[in-house]
Amino acid sequence: MLQGILPALITPFDDTNQVNYKILVDMLEYQLDAGVQGFVILGSTGEYYALTNHERRQILKVVKETVKDKGVLIAGANGSCTREVLEQVQQAVEMGYTNLLIAPPYYALPSQEELIAHYNTILETFPQINLILYNYPIRTNVEIGYLVLEAFKDHPRVIGIKESSGNLLRAIEIGEKYKDHYQLSCGSDDQALDFFLWGASSWICGPANCFPDKVTTMMNKYNTGDIRGAQDVMRQLFPIMSLMESGKFIQKVKYGCQLAGFEVGNARMPLLPLTDTEKAEFKHAFDQMK
Repeated sequence: MLQGILPALITPFDDTNQVNYKILVDMLEYQLDAGVQGFVILGSTGEYYALTNHERRQILKVVKETVKDKGVLIAGANGSCTREVLEQVQQAVEMGYTNLLIAPPYYALPSQEELIAHYNTILETFPQINLILYNYPIRTNVEIGYLVLEAFKDHPRVIGIKESSGNLLRAIEIGEKYKDHYQLSCGSDDQALDFFLWGASSWICGPANCFPDKVTTMMNKYNTGDIRGAQDVMRQLFPIMSLMESGKFIQKVKYGCQLAGFEVGNARMPLLPLTDTEKAEFKHAFDQMK
């Protein structure tokens, strides 16, 4: 079940630009203590595209050994073609992961029929996995359209969709039309409360890395029927989430982690660090949120 807050986990780096596994463990424990229900590993917020395969395997290993049975674990497995995605799924399966979050292949721009064939190949090759579709057209330039949703709506191992299109009307339609077929997960942070009101069961959340207490508080208030209280928390979060969504999302999440007390380093190139002006603006919003 995809329930509650599922942080889209960052990848911390040290001063030599190597993965900092100690800080990774500290981040996991910090977020678990705040009440998150699991983690999504090797997603876009985790800079999976900038990691070597050895680093990906080590991250998967460290996360699994740290979290154990304290939360659901979902591994990203993405690439520019079906062959590459199959390799990434194989690696995740070898490390003990059975829940996979997979976006359309980027750059190739597959049609909807080709996308259906792509996902069918993954499911047929790995009969032990559960698949969560990942609709993020701003990054892949390919939308998981309704043809794809129709094709897999009765497949027992296609269990959900992370909707990151930014189109709330699409999320509403998925939540209504496919509520008996897919678990809907929010992938548009500034729309999280709206997603829950329209049937989402989880929030795969980048900001949970740096202020997990706030997002879990919102979730808890919503779950207890305190909609006004959940709305009040979202009002506190809007300014800083608006800054995150305005650009340099990964850099801002990582800087937020630094403000929360974790030396997670900068994003890897081609992403560059925030400027002093951008840091000052973000810190002001971060401090105001408290």
